[in-house]
Amino acid sequence: MNISVAGGGSWGTAIARLLTHKGHNVKFYIREEETVYNLKKYRENKEFLPGSVFDRDIFVTTDILETLPEADIFVIGVPTSACREILNKIKDAIDKNTIIVNLSKGIEQNTLKRISEISKELLPQNPFVALSGPSHAEEVGKDIPTTVVAASVDIDAAKTVQEEFTTPVFRIYTNSDLIGVELGGALKNIIALAAGINDGLKFGDNTKAALMTRGIYEMSKLGMALGADPHTFNGLSGIGDLIVTCTSMHSRNRRAGILLGEGKTMDEACKNVGQVVEGIKTVAAAYELAKEKNIEMPITNMIYKVLYDNYDPLKAVEDLMGRKNKVEIEQIFYE
Repeated sequence: MNISVAGGGSWGTAIARLLTHKGHNVKFYIREEETVYNLKKYRENKEFLPGSVFDRDIFVTTDILETLPEADIFVIGVPTSACREILNKIKDAIDKNTIIVNLSKGIEQNTLKRISEISKELLPQNPFVALSGPSHAEEVGKDIPTTVVAASVDIDAAKTVQEEFTTPVFRIYTNSDLIGVELGGALKNIIALAAGINDGLKFGDNTKAALMTRGIYEMSKLGMALGADPHTFNGLSGIGDLIVTCTSMHSRNRRAGILLGEGKTMDEACKNVGQVVEGIKTVAAAYELAKEKNIEMPITNMIYKVLYDNYDPLKAVEDLMGRKNKVEIEQIFYE
């Protein structure tokens, strides 16, 4: 197939490489000229995905419109904050039958919209698929076995992505719960920040296990309020992605959280990580959504205070531990 990939970060590069190795005709849009140069000369993104070499030359350009002619699938591999800009650039040039596949995991901060909602707003006729799950680019780029989920309200589009993206080391399931899959991928980054703070404070496995368990429940509650199927959060885009993001040093959100727990500011942590930390903006969006839907999200609230109110992380832990005693599973979950 003719597949366009936009975004020269680690994840966009890993997917472009995967699709190229499968034999698709890939056109790769990258904003940075130095990255384009490296890919053309070395078949490698030396800055964001070193060591993952393409097996053949690939069409790379700094002009996104050059990637659109005859594209069957258009992959968005940029941070959430840049997705609207990308969709705006292509909306008048892309064929209405081209499938949009989104890789980013976040919520637009100002509008509180998921990427599928932005796509529906700007490209209402194009099928949309979210590709999510436990999938560090660093491992996909090394052909380490990985399993993800393709979610869409258009199940035929999801099955097309499943068929065309699956390789012997990259397995894809489908899911019609687009809301749940998108929210799982976004909200788990908040809990990963908390898990990192746990590590930065030199707490242990007990604390992290509690954060992850109560975190998946917190994610499910907001998801249900927004129309998601709670069972989705028990799958790859929920607990699967949560596990890998809370435990791996590949996780930018966990690494940023470690720095916050060690006393760094939000800006210092982001600068040290060196790439976009999606969870930081997602915290603000989820905080607003929880207020709007009157959903109690204590972990999210505390991470918001640490990030945006300069609240002491250790005091945040004390506040969480000192909350009123309750039953483990609340009635909203059963309902």
